[in-house]
Amino acid sequence: MKKTLLILFLLIFGFIAFILFRTFTFSSDQVDYPAAKRVAVSDSARYHFAEAVSIPTISYADPADFDSTQFDAFNAFLKQTYPLVHERLGHQNFEEYTHLYRWEGSDSSLDPMILMSHHDVVPIASIRKWSVHPFREGIKNDTIYGRGTIDDKFGVIGILEAVEQLLSEGYQPERTIYLSFGHNEEVLGSGAIAVAGHLKSQDVRAALVLDEGQAITKDLIPGVGSEIALIGIAEKGYITIELQVDMAGGHSSTPAAESSIDVLAAAIGRLKAQPFEAKMTPAMRGFMRSIGPSMGFKSRLAFANADILEGLILSTYESASAAGNASIRTTIAPTIFEAGIKDNVVPTTARASVNFRIIPGETKESVMEHVKTAINDERVQLYYASAGSNPSPVSPIDSDAYRTVYRSIKEIYPDVLIGPSLVVGGTDSRHFTGISDHIYRFAPFHITPHNYTCFHGIDERVGVAEFEDGIRFYRQMILNNRLQ
Repeated sequence: MKKTLLILFLLIFGFIAFILFRTFTFSSDQVDYPAAKRVAVSDSARYHFAEAVSIPTISYADPADFDSTQFDAFNAFLKQTYPLVHERLGHQNFEEYTHLYRWEGSDSSLDPMILMSHHDVVPIASIRKWSVHPFREGIKNDTIYGRGTIDDKFGVIGILEAVEQLLSEGYQPERTIYLSFGHNEEVLGSGAIAVAGHLKSQDVRAALVLDEGQAITKDLIPGVGSEIALIGIAEKGYITIELQVDMAGGHSSTPAAESSIDVLAAAIGRLKAQPFEAKMTPAMRGFMRSIGPSMGFKSRLAFANADILEGLILSTYESASAAGNASIRTTIAPTIFEAGIKDNVVPTTARASVNFRIIPGETKESVMEHVKTAINDERVQLYYASAGSNPSPVSPIDSDAYRTVYRSIKEIYPDVLIGPSLVVGGTDSRHFTGISDHIYRFAPFHITPHNYTCFHGIDERVGVAEFEDGIRFYRQMILNNRLQ
């Protein structure tokens, strides 16, 4: 008995020692680069940005609400504000309002770089809740307010300011650079699809594609005091499935045991009770490797031993926050429920829309199978509400393209930690997977607990100084176009 206990003790001691050894030898893979020279940014840049934001280029769910006059105004604004861009770069419009610029490089043997963004914005849900007008306030107390300041005229204007500045200095890149600015990213991006199709027809193969998607976080990731620049190396897919139940209705004074509403509500309840499996994605493993050594002891221990403690890590992410849960599984979000025409009439038909954001490794088809199995009721009819999209491929982090984005961030924001991440939303870059294997998603602004809710929300804003640093970042990306 004593011998058995001794062996058990030694095994436990050895296991603990092994865990601790891996924890204390879990070293950082962060790479330092010298900070770039802090170039001056013209004061006019902030006013250009404010003017761009003042044009309500809104993408509505209903195409009949599309206001072409605002997009015409934005087209005119670009042409007037960036004369060198329009004089020296090739320029094409797709669907009238999506822009593709081509900046010829000096070395035709190099595959091009593509910098992306979009200039459409989401509608205003409740203008009365804004402390400023979303399209009129402009600059106030060194902050630029308005719909689109973050999502994503920041990118369009930041890129164009950087290019206009470099053109004025006589700069020409070695690698051809494309600028792609979509006009309807918020409604699934037919403009970007047209650009991608055009480039593919021209046999363009891009060495690097950079779009929005992630940013620099501060005080949002527990256990890390430093700012963290997240580079999205993949994004989740998107599908909405409509559920419909048709049954006999009747008078509300003599209701049947079940109505269409009862059946549909129960179906959604069963679906929500059977979430998709939690998984560690390549992006999550890359994040743990890059950021883990800089975290507090508990997180560092867990991430250093992720192969052993995977279940514990996943359960922690699941319970930590909605964002944490979204990063490890396909999410289920009922978004629309429709039934009934009068309070004393039991409806014959009930409908619901459920949105799914699909984690890499799963597909639209596997989502549908999961829904069928979870609901398990033939009375509930299931339909794809739209074409949707599967998750993007995962872009490598051991490539010159990734290192170029990494280096450009470090040269402008030298104190940040940098790591890969999964984008839980959707971007126009997902349409470019046939153009490049190196698609990355990063926008050079900060996300904090103070501005996190203004995305698609109230009082969307960004600081003037932050916008100017964004211009410097895009400039650095262009200067690093040789790829490092």
